[in-house]
Amino acid sequence: MAEEPRHESAATAMRRINQAWLDGKVDDLATVVHPEIVMVFPGFSGTAQGREGLLAGFRDFCQNATIYEFREHDQQVDVAGDTAVVTFRYEMVYERSGKRNRSMGRDLWVFQKDGGAWVAVWRTMLDMKESAA
Repeated sequence: MAEEPRHESAATAMRRINQAWLDGKVDDLATVVHPEIVMVFPGFSGTAQGREGLLAGFRDFCQNATIYEFREHDQQVDVAGDTAVVTFRYEMVYERSGKRNRSMGRDLWVFQKDGGAWVAVWRTMLDMKESAA
């Protein structure tokens, strides 16, 4: 079997991340997230570093929110050497604390090749908008 093209394998890593948290299987993210990943908060208002913090954020959301709709589109994958940047627009409707919300924006992830697999090393969310649904 031929090796999966680099662009497609980076897109596959991104799909694995989204599917894991959407399925509530946050611990499955550990293998595709670097131990020192950096998360830049929306609006570049701060940063957090480390896999456990990122997973805790996903875990909190999955345990406290009900997702009614999640769509992604306009994906772009750029690869240079052992680095890939994956971005996509998303729209999500979820309920948390008794309030239904619509969230839209662009998710941006940076991956590096590690032992033949793409591992997420950096993430931010751009153009994020939240409104009552």
